[in-house]
Amino acid sequence: MAGNSFGKIFKLTTYGESHGNSIGGILEGCPPNVTIDLDAIQYELDRRKPGQSAIVTQRKESDTVEILSGIFEGKTTGTPIGFQIKNKDQKSKDYSHIKDVYRPSHADFTYDKKYGHRDYRGGGRSSARETACRVVAGAIAKQLLNQIKITAFVSSVGKIELQKEFRNLDFSEIEKNPVRCPDAKKAGEMEKYIKAIRKEGDTVGGTISCIINNVPIGLGEPVFDKLHAQLGKAMLSINAVKGFEYGSGFAGTQMKGSEHNDRFLETEKTNTNFSGGIQGGISNGMDIYFKVAFKPVATLMQKQETINTDSKKVEMQGKGRHDPCVVPRAVPIVEAMTALVLADFYLLQKINSDKN
Repeated sequence: MAGNSFGKIFKLTTYGESHGNSIGGILEGCPPNVTIDLDAIQYELDRRKPGQSAIVTQRKESDTVEILSGIFEGKTTGTPIGFQIKNKDQKSKDYSHIKDVYRPSHADFTYDKKYGHRDYRGGGRSSARETACRVVAGAIAKQLLNQIKITAFVSSVGKIELQKEFRNLDFSEIEKNPVRCPDAKKAGEMEKYIKAIRKEGDTVGGTISCIINNVPIGLGEPVFDKLHAQLGKAMLSINAVKGFEYGSGFAGTQMKGSEHNDRFLETEKTNTNFSGGIQGGISNGMDIYFKVAFKPVATLMQKQETINTDSKKVEMQGKGRHDPCVVPRAVPIVEAMTALVLADFYLLQKINSDKN
């Protein structure tokens, strides 16, 4: 199976399935002598792990990371960083009813048709459990990029949307509620709605917004490796993601050029930031901001009509422990993938600068 690696210099390769013995990865390209706080890595994993609140899957995994190589006495050695997270709370019997059935809008059908054999337990390799590996690597990338601040948060659940601008948000509120929304009132509405959806045996989607502060000028490699193009690829590689927009996004199509242009100030900053901190595919020193859209989870606790492996119509109903809404747990994943993209471009820019 191809497609298990991400990045060129700062390169992550992951392995494992939802109900296998473990998941994990190898991170290459991290420079030596980078001080690594293992507790900070575990903190990021704890933000993503299942069972952390009443509005997420109740699978009980500690998601404790074991560093196998590449870090010694608190610093990177410059060699590949190997790590694993053991699966502890698999309940494979919860998936026996879909062994020969394709869940609507799930990867069951496409994996089976592509490979002729699939691990139906929890979705196997297509499971979002794989994203825990990305969070480990992203936490290391964050420590490499310690001057850059990456902040993601839930900006909508269903039709409940956070309308405030970034400068009016209190980011200290993000980790104070299970939805990870920086507005206590909206967070309460979102939490109530998710619980109601769960009682119906249904699911709901939402959006995550992200802002990156203190980005140096020059990150990004035109023409095919533009910074926003790689951020888009990173976000669209996350399970359940259906859309990505940065800067003014689709709203910018309704503006005139005279309204949309960001005028330069003598400080080399711009008076507005409709460019979203990126021009010509290269960071311009302004804040980068973007939004990611997540679909509703495909597995429902309701009866649905589908087909089986013999292409016959059948009725199925989801069982087991599933998220009614993925966005609260996806916040650290969005931050991790952002950090991986920036770390890759940061190292490439450093190589180019050293050559000059």
